Amino acid sequence: MESTIHKYRPNSRNCMEMASKTKSGINTMTNTVCSVVVTYNRKNLLVKCIDALINQELKPDAIYIVDNNSTDQTQQTLYEHKYIDVMVDENSSNIQQTEKNYENIIIRYIHLPENVGGAGGFYEGVKQAHEDQYDWIWIMDDDAYPTLTCLKNLQPYYDLPDISALASLKVDMDDNILYHHRGYFNFEKGLPIQEHITDEDLKEDVIDVDMVSFVGLLVKSTAIDKIGYPKREFFIHTDDLEYCIRLRQVGKIKLIKNSIIKHAEGSVKGTYTKKVLNIKAKRRPYDKLWINYYMQRNLIWLGRKYTKNKISLYTTILKNYLLTVMGIVVFDDHKYKRLKFFTNAYIDGLTSHFDNKKPRKILYE
Repeated sequence: MESTIHKYRPNSRNCMEMASKTKSGINTMTNTVCSVVVTYNRKNLLVKCIDALINQELKPDAIYIVDNNSTDQTQQTLYEHKYIDVMVDENSSNIQQTEKNYENIIIRYIHLPENVGGAGGFYEGVKQAHEDQYDWIWIMDDDAYPTLTCLKNLQPYYDLPDISALASLKVDMDDNILYHHRGYFNFEKGLPIQEHITDEDLKEDVIDVDMVSFVGLLVKSTAIDKIGYPKREFFIHTDDLEYCIRLRQVGKIKLIKNSIIKHAEGSVKGTYTKKVLNIKAKRRPYDKLWINYYMQRNLIWLGRKYTKNKISLYTTILKNYLLTVMGIVVFDDHKYKRLKFFTNAYIDGLTSHFDNKKPRKILYE
């Protein structure tokens, strides 16, 4: 896809007057930070995320907002909040973008011509930030809210040796730690291939971890030089896990406990409880089922690529598939399409087939 840009040009690292900002609360030339935020139809959450970034005690040098072709007037909302001054053509078949200097922070709005999922959005945002030569790229969802000292508390660790990334501690909106989004790899068994952090781990202020979700991951540009960009073929789910596997191959990931980022994910419910013959089970509504495909396919792909115990892997895959089939037969509507849907997810993971339009075609066409 080609890109059309309406730019405020001084964002480039080649423009030394912008890169060498020394004003209090702004990064210096040697450790420039670009935040990459991917959004889709969550304009109100996005505004809160941008506000949290702008109000950091140590401010990022740039915020790149990647819009996955939202239909809820996201661009209009950004314009009304004066985050952008120019409205781009949302009907173009090419990537459209515009940027401005907002309180000494470059805000770039990148509008994609189609929804390529979180993975595709992070691919494009990280790629542009890396090509613009920022030293650090701060990755997060549009419902993430870094606390005031989040970036400031990462700064003392910029010069640690042999690191590929830094990470903030992730909590929900009530400050409960979200343990499962920070953790360690275990390639010695089948699935899952990761284990989450514990309270015992958090007795230390700085922790070596293997895996961090794309909420508050600060990636060093020199690591990106070696491993490239997020895997856009994944569309959504486990793209962060896959990227961290590559990051760990070139350096350490340090979790900084006093750097806190909040995540509003808990406010979204996508399942309901169904009871049959006194047996209760969590089920996904048919109209929201499409999203399950990516988790199944991508996890199986990761398992095949990285797990060392293949017998355990394939045993787990078979067991999970049979349990899925039983659940559909007992609890669900649209049984044939659900069975076809999950069967394709498993087969595509096993055969490395990435057709991200397939789930909706199977279910709704």
